[in-house]
Amino acid sequence: MRIGIYGGSFNPIHRGHTELAASIVAQGLVDELWLMVSPLNPLKSGEVSDIAEYGHRLRMAELATEDVVGVRVSDFERSLPLPSYTITTLDELGKAFPEHEFTLVIGADNWERFPRWYHADEIIANYRILIYRRPGSEFDETALPSSVQVVDTPLYDVSSTQIREFVKKGRMMRRWLDPRVARYIKKNGLYL
Repeated sequence: MRIGIYGGSFNPIHRGHTELAASIVAQGLVDELWLMVSPLNPLKSGEVSDIAEYGHRLRMAELATEDVVGVRVSDFERSLPLPSYTITTLDELGKAFPEHEFTLVIGADNWERFPRWYHADEIIANYRILIYRRPGSEFDETALPSSVQVVDTPLYDVSSTQIREFVKKGRMMRRWLDPRVARYIKKNGLYL
């Protein structure tokens, strides 16, 4: 089976994440997409001071994807050494699930800084990469390696950072949050 790996902090997960994941599956680009909730992003460590505890982020992702066909949540990185490098995750997934073919799904903003990723060349050489567009991120699509493909998905002009800022101000941005996630944030007093 072709499995897309869409990693992130998901702090919190929002409709932009889930609708993007559903679009990639619906287009047949992968058979199933796994949202990989990262315990620690090595490129963001120190950037996010209001990161919710891993268990909260994992549970919100599970709530948000309950009704999303072909999308499931994975805590696979939880068992790996920190920081969680993408190459390690992909290689370990291949060992644990040799019957699957894994494809990395990243945003154009991550592709812009991809050369900074740990063993970036090895990822490009060994794995297929799907890039989805992000508002404000531009790159030369004609210069992409053969293992990299830009996918046509809707643009979502929202970020988890914006949502956290709204929650701090007592607002919930319900347009972008699954109601179950909004209730979970409120019940657990997250991002205040």
